[in-house]
Amino acid sequence: MRWDDLRIFLFVARHGGLTGAARALKIDPATVGRRITVLEASLDRALFAKSPQGYELTEEGARLLPRAEAMEADLRAGLEDLTGQDEGLTGAIRLGAPDGCANFLLPKICAEIARENPGLDIQILALPRVANLSRREADMAITVSPPKGGRLLVQKISDYGLHLAASRDYLARAEPIAGLEDLQPHPIVGYIPDMIFDEELDYLAPLGLSRVSLASTSVAVQVALLSLGGGVGMVHDFALPAAPQLQLVLADEIALTRSFYLVRHADDRRSPRMQRFATRLMQGMRAALQDAAT
Repeated sequence: MRWDDLRIFLFVARHGGLTGAARALKIDPATVGRRITVLEASLDRALFAKSPQGYELTEEGARLLPRAEAMEADLRAGLEDLTGQDEGLTGAIRLGAPDGCANFLLPKICAEIARENPGLDIQILALPRVANLSRREADMAITVSPPKGGRLLVQKISDYGLHLAASRDYLARAEPIAGLEDLQPHPIVGYIPDMIFDEELDYLAPLGLSRVSLASTSVAVQVALLSLGGGVGMVHDFALPAAPQLQLVLADEIALTRSFYLVRHADDRRSPRMQRFATRLMQGMRAALQDAAT
């Protein structure tokens, strides 16, 4: 059994089929299929169940997966040791993050890390959902809830705050808001209710606000709607500097606290490169969130 065959096995498992694996590996799908057939024959085991929907791991394939991932992590760690840790970080690291974090928090931090490590390429995957690490959609992900399963390394980064806000122009022309009960006639800006992917993002239901007049899966779009006078909505404290038109509403009555978590593959413990990037990323995020809270 050759490492090259195991590597192809990992890509097919992560992409759920030959086409996605071939695209990532930059080889022909037929070649990927032949290599999987050879690997299965050498093991005398079917590693995938094939269907029109794609390739799914069999029980034997699922048992092989963590062992192949461990070999991959050992190889990566060995190569990192050879290149040395005193030099700057190099290569590409893809970071999945919620839209709000990706738009308003990560750009400054990642730009700083990139300046410190000229050979490093940082790719920010901004999604209205959690990045799929098991399929290697990203190398690591920032989430608002700690995942409950999987072979993952989870670290809490920091808490962050959210407050109700509206544009000064809107507040100047709208009915005054002196208490929570005064919010009912005002148009509300927020997430599309049936597309909230994590209950931690359901900010409005606890306030008794069921109707969202202007909704988007994107925090950046929500902030733009609020800045243009679309109504009232919850805004991350760290996003407020990017929207100077906004003014807090009922700040003493309505203040939410949420948390960010960094989620990585469990085998990344063996990678000095990933450890160094994760440490620097968390330091930057903690400093930025602390500044936003003051």
